[in-house]
Amino acid sequence: MSTGLIIALIVIVIVAAVVAGSAAVAPRTRGVWGGRGLRRRFGPEYERAVTRHDGDAKAAERELAERLKKYGSLREQPLEPAERERYAARWTAAQERFVDSPRDAVAEADRLLAELAGARGFPDGGRYEEQLDALSVHHADHVQGYRRLHRAAQPPAAGDDDGRTGTEEMRKVLLEARALFEDLVAPASRQRAGAGADGPGQTAGRTEGPSRLPWGFHRQHAKGS
Repeated sequence: MSTGLIIALIVIVIVAAVVAGSAAVAPRTRGVWGGRGLRRRFGPEYERAVTRHDGDAKAAERELAERLKKYGSLREQPLEPAERERYAARWTAAQERFVDSPRDAVAEADRLLAELAGARGFPDGGRYEEQLDALSVHHADHVQGYRRLHRAAQPPAAGDDDGRTGTEEMRKVLLEARALFEDLVAPASRQRAGAGADGPGQTAGRTEGPSRLPWGFHRQHAKGS
C-alpha cells in the first residue's frame, strides 16, 4: 500500500470521527439551546417571548438563549435566617398596609422584591430589565408576577382615566408577586429540593408563617374594593 493511500485513509478516518462526534453532541446542544429545551427551561416565559416577537419563535428563542447564556451560571446567594425573617416581616407589613393604602403597599412590595433579588445575587433593582431577565432564567414560573407588580407600582400615565390601577387588580397583582417573593426568601435547601433538571435555580418552595397574607387581605377588606 502506497504512502499516499495510507495518508488518505487516515484522513478519512479522522473526518469520520469528527462527523460522528458532532452528530452525538448536536442533539444535546439542541436540547439545551433549541426550542424544546428552551420551552422546558422557561415555561410560560417562552410563550410570552414568542408573543412579544409577534409569533416569531426563532427570534424568541434567540432572545431566551442569550438570557440563558448570560445568566445561566448565576448562583443565588443564601440568606441568613435573620435576613429571611426580616424580609418576611417586611412583606407581611406591606400586605397589612394594603388594607388602608393599596397603592403604597404595592410600591413597597415592588421595592422589597427588587432589594431581595439583589441580595440573592441578581442584578440590583436599579437595573430592573437586567434583573428581570436574570430572574426569568432561574424563576421563570413566577417572574411574571414581579413584572406585573412593577408595572402597577409605577406613577400613573398621563391620560389614564383616574391614573390608578383598580384596588382589586392591585390585590391580585400582590398575590401573584408573592410567589416569587417566597421562592427568593426560601432556605437554600428547599430551593435545591424544588429545582428541576432543566432549571437549577427554579424552585417550588414556599415559606411558612410570616409571609402568609392577613385574613383581611384574603377577604378583600381593602379600602376602595
